[in-house]
Amino acid sequence: MVDPGSFPPEVVVAVKSLACELPSRLGVPLSRLYVPDIRQAVIEQGIVTEISGATIWRWLSQDAISPWRHRSWIFPRDPSFETKAARVLDLYAGGCATKS
Repeated sequence: MVDPGSFPPEVVVAVKSLACELPSRLGVPLSRLYVPDIRQAVIEQGIVTEISGATIWRWLSQDAISPWRHRSWIFPRDPSFETKAARVLDLYAGGCATKS
C-alpha cells in the first residue's frame, strides 16, 4: 500500500513543470503565480485529486532553479517589443517635453 502522503516521481515532475508555466496559461494575472494557484491547477488538470500547498512548496523550494519565482511580466516575450515600446516611449517623451 502506498503512503497517502507520498507521490510518485511523475507527479513531482508534473507539478514542477506546471509551476514553470506562464501565469497567464493558468488563468492568473501575469505578475504572479503562487502555490495556491499551482495547487488548484494541479487538481483541476487531474494530476492528483488532493495535495497540500505545503507539499508543493517543499518540492519547489528544494530545486536550485526557481522559475515559478520569475516575474515573467518584467521580461518581454514579444519579438517586436522594442519597436512597439519605442513608439510609446517617444510619444511619452514628446508629451513630457512640451509640458516643461
